Amino acid sequence: MKKWLAIALGLVIFGLALTPVLAQQPAYPFKDPNLPMEKRIDNLLSLMATDEKIDCLGTRTGVPRLGVPNFGSSEGIHGVVQREARPGRAPINTTQFPQPPGMGESWDPDLVRQTAAVEGYEARFITQTEKYNRQILMLWGPQADLARDPRWGRSEEVYGEDPFLNGTMVVSFIKGLQDGPEGSEGKYWQAAALLKHFLANSNENKRTSSSSDFDQRLFWEYYSVPFRMGFLEGGARGVMASYNAWNGTPMAVNPILKSIVVKDWGVDVLSSDGGAVKLLVTDHKRFPTQKDAVVACLRAGINQFLDQYKDETKAALKDGSITEAEIDELLRPKFRVTIRLGLLDPPEMVPYSNIKDSSEPWNMEKDQAVSKQMALESIVLLKNVNAFLPLKQESLKSIAVIGPLAHSVHWDWYGGTPPHAVTPLQGIKNEVGPNVKVNYAADEIGNAAVNAARSSDVAVVVIGNDPTCGPDMAHDWHATPDGGGTLPCTVPSDGREGRDRESIDLAQEQLVKQVYAVNPKTIVILVSSFPFAINWSQAAVPAILHMTHASQDEGTALAQVLFGGYNPGGHLVTTWPRSIDQLPPMMDYNIRDGRTYMYFKGDPLYPFGYGLSYTTFSYSNLKTSSPQLAKDGTVTVSVDVRNTGSRTGDEVVQLYVKHLHSKVERPREELRGFQRVTIKPNETRTVQIPLKASTLAYWDEKSGGLEVEAEPVKVMVGSSSADIKLDTTLRVQ
Repeated sequence: MKKWLAIALGLVIFGLALTPVLAQQPAYPFKDPNLPMEKRIDNLLSLMATDEKIDCLGTRTGVPRLGVPNFGSSEGIHGVVQREARPGRAPINTTQFPQPPGMGESWDPDLVRQTAAVEGYEARFITQTEKYNRQILMLWGPQADLARDPRWGRSEEVYGEDPFLNGTMVVSFIKGLQDGPEGSEGKYWQAAALLKHFLANSNENKRTSSSSDFDQRLFWEYYSVPFRMGFLEGGARGVMASYNAWNGTPMAVNPILKSIVVKDWGVDVLSSDGGAVKLLVTDHKRFPTQKDAVVACLRAGINQFLDQYKDETKAALKDGSITEAEIDELLRPKFRVTIRLGLLDPPEMVPYSNIKDSSEPWNMEKDQAVSKQMALESIVLLKNVNAFLPLKQESLKSIAVIGPLAHSVHWDWYGGTPPHAVTPLQGIKNEVGPNVKVNYAADEIGNAAVNAARSSDVAVVVIGNDPTCGPDMAHDWHATPDGGGTLPCTVPSDGREGRDRESIDLAQEQLVKQVYAVNPKTIVILVSSFPFAINWSQAAVPAILHMTHASQDEGTALAQVLFGGYNPGGHLVTTWPRSIDQLPPMMDYNIRDGRTYMYFKGDPLYPFGYGLSYTTFSYSNLKTSSPQLAKDGTVTVSVDVRNTGSRTGDEVVQLYVKHLHSKVERPREELRGFQRVTIKPNETRTVQIPLKASTLAYWDEKSGGLEVEAEPVKVMVGSSSADIKLDTTLRVQ
């Protein structure tokens, strides 16, 4: 008896000793960070009820009953967007950068990475700071489409027209968002990227029913390149399907979502766009009912719906159109994102878990410094006759600041609310101080603009487009008799989501003419989302600067450039036509018919890659690390760049290639590398740019693969696509 009492007592003592150990074990296996990811997801799915699974096919990916957090979502192509007030949720200020074409015009991938790192950090801070009451760890960005036509209403959302440039910026943005500014690609993500909009989504009018038609070569060599780079090089695992069809098949149900995007590129989250499922019934007329459309999307791989889908999915499960096992396989990849974000692991294991409950990062110097630097680097000097700029403040007694955009910073549909916004007028006043009189006039009413210009030493005219296409954008979304998705813009040269531009002429040039007539010392500042055919200004006024909208430091950056505190080094990311007559029809998606710098017909107003500086540069000593390039190899192209002027400045060294004996038609030139470098006066820097043979491949439709040809390739370096300084020949073998 004593023996059994001793054994029992020992078991009790052992049990008490084991209690703390058991208490430390995860409540469920899916919360055990030591288990393989797929085993954790197996367990989670086994514990979920059917309705919970259906709920997770939307944008809310949490399972409250099981303690699974929602990673949520927010727009974020040039700043986290939390501007709208909702019940229990006040608007939140966040750092706002220039629109993506402006970020592209920096030609600085490292700086793009820093901007995205700011966004990722701010998304973490908002999500993990309890008072904000929201989850926004998946940011919908970057926008990986291509600006094939300047009339496209949403070209304000993309980096430019070139697939290599766009892809490079997309990769940098993803890495900054997910891995932070330093590139510490560890186990966990800071935030998750969702690329938009796959694929070939570059017309707004009738986009809900249109088809973008082009061949396999253009799919692989042009339209899909930034997406492919974003997934394979950047590590993104999310994408949103576009409204349009490709060659007749709507993207939300296109087989390539599974066969290429998931299978070959490893994407986990396939999202429909807002209302896209309904459009499969109403506009594409592909399916008779919403339920049929939902089932087709599920079978195509869509696992995130921005549309009505819950009742339809329940009905499909009930009648056997879809099985719970199929739902499980759609949810599995979404929970991979949950785990990569560290949401199921102990906070002490996740390096980003302490980003909360501190001073707002958007009010801190670190984030503001990145914003200001991006604003500065995004500015492009388009014209500067006889070194008219920079202005010499000591020789000025007065300056006129004129125009409808002189005292405003415009937001767009995918921008948030910044902690501060400096207008051009404010920036100039801050720069010149009390000793220079600033004469402001918003327009020509009462002869205000002319009077201000006449009474000033210099006139600065700030003009451009309205990125919201009018003051009531949010309420203008309804079908119109002409088939457009929204009401037309009041000004034909404006555009936005849902509405393409009807013109590329700028009516506000009339204001420039009035000012110039009374003061030839006129500077045009074009703040625009798109190219404009400003032929008169280019011919007449002495100086022109360009930047895009939505930067919180717009005025500060412009003033520093105007008065020489910063030497502009931005370069254009699209071809600027002289006339709309130089463009093919809007729905011609075959870029070989005259689109982009690669195939443009005629003489553009400004070529792709164009940008001036307050200093000058010379190029010499172009070399390749080897005269031959293996089909699976890389060579280094080097060139010496010397600052031959008197100011420190940035040069964007651009590397283009031309195929000399290809079996197939190739572009006249293709960008394959670039580097922005800062060079002091009389300094020479050797710029080295890698050239990978894989970037020279074309899509061989017979073999169904990308092929690198054995051929001579001309390697060219210069400061724009139309200003090649040096070239050499490289043998690919």
